[in-house]
Amino acid sequence: MSWAAMRDLRARIPASGYGASARRASWAIIAMGAAACVCASSFTAQSARAETMFSALARAYDGNPDLNQQRANVRARDEDAPKAAAGMRPKASASLNGGPQNSRIRLPAGRDPLGRRSFSTDQFLGEPRGAIFNLTQTLYDGGRTGNLVRQAESGVFAARATMRLAEQTTLQNGATAYMNVLRDTAVLALRKNNIAVLEQQLRQTRDRFDVGEVTRTDVAQSEASLAQARSEFYAARALLETSVANFRQITGIEPTRLEPAQSIEKLLPKSLAEAIDIAMVEHPGVVAALHQADAAELAVKVAEGALLPTVAVSGQVSQQYDSFLGSPGTRQFSAQAIGTANFPIYQGGAEYASIRQAKEQAGQARLNADLQRDLARVGVVSSFAQLETAKASIVSGQAAARAAEIALQGVREEAKVGQRTTLDVLNARHALLNARVNLIVAQRDRIVASYAALASIGRLSAAELGLDVATYDPTVHFEQVRDNWIGVDTPGGR
Repeated sequence: MSWAAMRDLRARIPASGYGASARRASWAIIAMGAAACVCASSFTAQSARAETMFSALARAYDGNPDLNQQRANVRARDEDAPKAAAGMRPKASASLNGGPQNSRIRLPAGRDPLGRRSFSTDQFLGEPRGAIFNLTQTLYDGGRTGNLVRQAESGVFAARATMRLAEQTTLQNGATAYMNVLRDTAVLALRKNNIAVLEQQLRQTRDRFDVGEVTRTDVAQSEASLAQARSEFYAARALLETSVANFRQITGIEPTRLEPAQSIEKLLPKSLAEAIDIAMVEHPGVVAALHQADAAELAVKVAEGALLPTVAVSGQVSQQYDSFLGSPGTRQFSAQAIGTANFPIYQGGAEYASIRQAKEQAGQARLNADLQRDLARVGVVSSFAQLETAKASIVSGQAAARAAEIALQGVREEAKVGQRTTLDVLNARHALLNARVNLIVAQRDRIVASYAALASIGRLSAAELGLDVATYDPTVHFEQVRDNWIGVDTPGGR
C-alpha cells in the first residue's frame, strides 16, 4: 500500500456520527492497520497469506525453542516416578565365571622308617566354570519408596506448572513482539510522511525567501526540522528492525502481512479482587511453589525412613563345574533362600542431620510459596493498572491528536497573514506528530497490557485464546512411562 493510498483511505473514513476531528484522529489507527504493508515492502515476503495475532501465537506455541525445551524437561522429570518406584520392585542378577586353574596339593602321608614326616603331592589342571542367579525382593523399607514416588510426582506437577509459566511467557512475548512490529512500522510510516511534508515546506520557505517574504532564519529553522525528522526516521527504522528480529526469534517467521490485533479484555475477570483470587489459585508460579512445598515435606518423610527397619528376601541358585580344586568332572549345585531384617541403631548421626536439613528445606519451600503468592498479587495489580492507564491514554491521545491537528491548521492560516512565524508552524507540526505517535503507542500498550493481565492470573494459554493448535498434554507421556518396568526407548521412539 502506497502512502497516497493510505491518505485516500484516510479520506474515505465516514465523518458522520463522530465528526471530522475524530476522523482525523483515526489516522493513527489506519497506520497501525497498514503496518503489515510497510513491513512487507521492507522485508522479504515469505507468504502471501496475512498473519493474525492468533496465527502468530499458534506458531510460537508449536515451534518456540524455549517452550519446547521446557516440555522436554517435563518429559525428563516424568521418569523420576518409575525411578523412585524401583525401590520396591524385584532385583535380579546373573553372573558367569570360568577359566583355567592349576592346583598343587600337598598332603601328610605319615612318617618314613626313620621317623620323618612324609608327604604326598598331586596336581590338577582344570577349567572350573559356573553360573549364579540372584533374586532379591524388598518387603519393607520404612516407607521410603512410597514417599519417594509421591515426592517424584510432586516434582512432576511442579515441572508442569513451570512449563505453563513458560507457555504464558512465550505467548505474552509473542503478543508483545507482534504489537511492537505494528507500532514501530506505524511510527516509521509517520516519520517518513513527516519528512515528505517538511521537504515540501522547506521548498516553500526557500521560495518565499527568494521573494523576500521570510528571512534566512526561517529557512534555517526548516532545514533543522527536516534534519531532525530524518534522524528520527533512522532511529525508528532501527527500532523496527530490532522488533522484527524479536518477532522472528519468538515465532520462527518473518512478519510480512500482519493484521491489526484486538484487546482480549473480554477474557479478564470483571474486578481486580476477583482477578487476585484467581491468581492465588491458578498462577503457574504459585502452583509450582505449592508442589515444591509438597515435595519438600515428603523429603522429610524419606529422610525419617532411614531410622526404620528394612525387610527383604533373596534367593540364589548356583551351578559349578570342575570347581573342587579344579578337579575335572566335579559338579556342585546349590540353592539358597535368605530373609534379612536390618534394624538401624546408630550410623554416626548423618541420618539425623539429614532429617533436620530436610525440615529446614521444607520450611524454606513454604516461605517460597508465600513469596510467589505475593509476587502474583503484585503482578495482577500492576498489569491491571497498566491496562487502565493504556485505555485512559487512548482517550486522551485521541483528544490530543484532534486538538493538535486543529492547532496546526490555525497556525498555518495565521502564518499566511504574518501573525505566526515559520518556527510556530514547525512546532505545531511536531506537536501533532508526537500526538499521533503517542496514540499509536497507547493503542499498542492496551493490547499488550490485556495479554499481560491475562497472564498475571494464570490463564494465558492456547486453550483460553482458542488458538488453532493441538494442545500439548503433559499427562500423556507421564502415563506412558510411570508403570514401565523395562525398555530404553522413549514413547517418541528415540
